Amino acid sequence: MVPPDKGDGRRMRVGWAELVRGGNAGRSAVVGGGMILHALNTFIVVTILPSVVRDIGGLRYFAWSTVLYVVASLLGGAGCARVLQRLGARASYRVALGGFAVGSVFCALAPAMPVLLAGRFVQGLAAGTLSALSFTMVRTLFPARLWPRAFSVVSVAWGVATLLGPAVGGVFAEFGAWRAAFWSVAAGAPVLLALVEISLPRELARPAPPRTGMAFTSLFILAGSVLAVSAGSMSVQPLWNAVGLAVAGAGFLTFARREMGHGARLMPHGATDPGSPLCATYGAMVLMMIGITPEIFVPYFLQTLHGLTPLHAGYLSALMAGGWTLGSVATSGSAGAGARATLTAGPAVLLAGLAALALLMPRMAPPGMDLLPIGLGLLAMGLGIGLTWPQLGARVFGFAQEADRELAGASITMTVMVGNAFGSALGGTVTNLGGLIVPGGGDGAAGAASWLFGLFMAAPLLAALAIRRLPVQVRPAAAE
Repeated sequence: MVPPDKGDGRRMRVGWAELVRGGNAGRSAVVGGGMILHALNTFIVVTILPSVVRDIGGLRYFAWSTVLYVVASLLGGAGCARVLQRLGARASYRVALGGFAVGSVFCALAPAMPVLLAGRFVQGLAAGTLSALSFTMVRTLFPARLWPRAFSVVSVAWGVATLLGPAVGGVFAEFGAWRAAFWSVAAGAPVLLALVEISLPRELARPAPPRTGMAFTSLFILAGSVLAVSAGSMSVQPLWNAVGLAVAGAGFLTFARREMGHGARLMPHGATDPGSPLCATYGAMVLMMIGITPEIFVPYFLQTLHGLTPLHAGYLSALMAGGWTLGSVATSGSAGAGARATLTAGPAVLLAGLAALALLMPRMAPPGMDLLPIGLGLLAMGLGIGLTWPQLGARVFGFAQEADRELAGASITMTVMVGNAFGSALGGTVTNLGGLIVPGGGDGAAGAASWLFGLFMAAPLLAALAIRRLPVQVRPAAAE
């Protein structure tokens, strides 16, 4: 069970020592381990996919490796609460890690792209469950005053994977050993399972059964919306980009209306009610996620406009992940007025980073010029979301009803997936219209970069408005 909070009921500033003291050290490792396995797999596979296609073919299915993985992760995250209720925490980790290992082995042995895609789907189901478990276990394993710190552990895990993933994947790709890359991520599953068996308390009770049945229709609508926006973003035709976004937008609205009803739900009560603080919290999270998605185009811009090698461009891009980690670690212990200040500052810092890149990235400078200010802009983007993410995550748990706590944990994974998919597709549409493909080349990349970073400045502005609607304090009963 969650260790009780001690003290006189006042919120205290909590140091990192308490999060890594005694049994909390192993619990923190479990929370971070699930996310780092998911994230490492994501970045390694992105790096080795060109080698995979050269070996077994299937270029026309190249993007579907990512699309199927994202949709499957969404399904796995949505089902996590039910799996946790039926099996308990330990068995849920066993099933998820077993599925992840099986999917990785399928990919490692794949003789053709259809088999690899099947393995990626299985990987995605398991990875989505692991990601949702990471968020859910924050509330289950730690007292409320440690939630922001524990959420920052998840951010650190993602940042570490961002730094290591491209390097590990690059080594495997360099030596033509892409199959070994899948074996390596499969080997991480038993390591994390051993950590789970050692670290999770034996007395953890299963959560109470959800008050409603599984919302299969809502899940189908949400997954279909993500699939539509992802599929639309693959086309170089702006019309199909727009169609994908329109279909996804209609799907998201339908999903929100269904979640406001009294039937089966995927998210906590009030999550899509415009008048609730929980809805404002989710809105801010989605908008901040959308605000950082231009980062996926940064390596291409750096190579085309600034003459960097792929490796150097990849690691300069990783400054955004470093900023996310730095912001989360530095401010996750904030409380009261300090927490409010970090929430307010986050969108402003992200906005500043986007504005800097809108000015600097389109300039076709000689190699090495403008890299310091561009790096600072990327660092600011990550720092902006890092300042807000632990506090927003803690507020999801604080504003959610006790009966919805497992749904609250799983919903954060769904929020991340939806924000990533929508932001990536919107970025594809903007860059296509901005000239990335036609006229292409340096001029096209410069135009696309200017439009991309300029238009995406709207995301942190809207996130700031959502954050202004949040109460200064989390619901007192949940806060302490």
